[in-house]
Amino acid sequence: MAAVGEAPGSAVRVGCIGAGRMARGVLGGLIISGKVPAQNISVSAPSDSNLHYFRVLMEIASAITPQQVIVSMAAGLSLRTLEKLVPDGVRILRMCPNLPCVIQEGSVVFSRGSCAGQQEADMLKGLLSVCGMCEEVPESYIDIHTGLSGSGVAYVYLFAEALTEGAVKMGMPSAVSSRIAAQTLLGAAKMILETGEHPAKLRYDVCTPGGTTIHGLHELEKGGLKATVMNAVEAATKRAKELDQQ
Repeated sequence: MAAVGEAPGSAVRVGCIGAGRMARGVLGGLIISGKVPAQNISVSAPSDSNLHYFRVLMEIASAITPQQVIVSMAAGLSLRTLEKLVPDGVRILRMCPNLPCVIQEGSVVFSRGSCAGQQEADMLKGLLSVCGMCEEVPESYIDIHTGLSGSGVAYVYLFAEALTEGAVKMGMPSAVSSRIAAQTLLGAAKMILETGEHPAKLRYDVCTPGGTTIHGLHELEKGGLKATVMNAVEAATKRAKELDQQ
């Protein structure tokens, strides 16, 4: 959760509730980019690790004014829910980052609340562009982004682990296979972004009749890889929606 306001000299001031890796990644990107001076950033971390975002927002609600902009990174908390906890007229935006924001290669989506306008959207996008890709989307996409990208990073790590261990099984040292697996994933991802091709088309391009790739893909299909990953995205998305209901 972050509050954004104007400091003397038109510099942006940012306050963040929570000091986890995601907060450090986002705030670190702002500092590295020079968009927000370090002295204009304040962070508060509750001592109780089980403190809910609801309680934290309620604690500061009386201090929030329409001059500030509230940006929420809390998974599963809708704009409608957040707006019930602050005074009328407060501008709220909801964003969903993922872990690679820590190295400025993240994926961030955000949506505006009822009182936030184009100016607030442009400001947030300008600030977050240093974290990687940043796009404004309908709020209904945010929970999907959680399942696809927020949680999806873990799916990719699991796949990288499996690639690495497969190579170890065949006789390659772990340190070497881990680097090759990571570079393989990086190169494949860049090809999707830079060519604009559908992943299925790029996959088809790698396959030659009777070659190694099609034999490997056959094993993945027998294991139901595609359906399993689709189910994982669905499960994480549904869980994000449940969090708001709770």
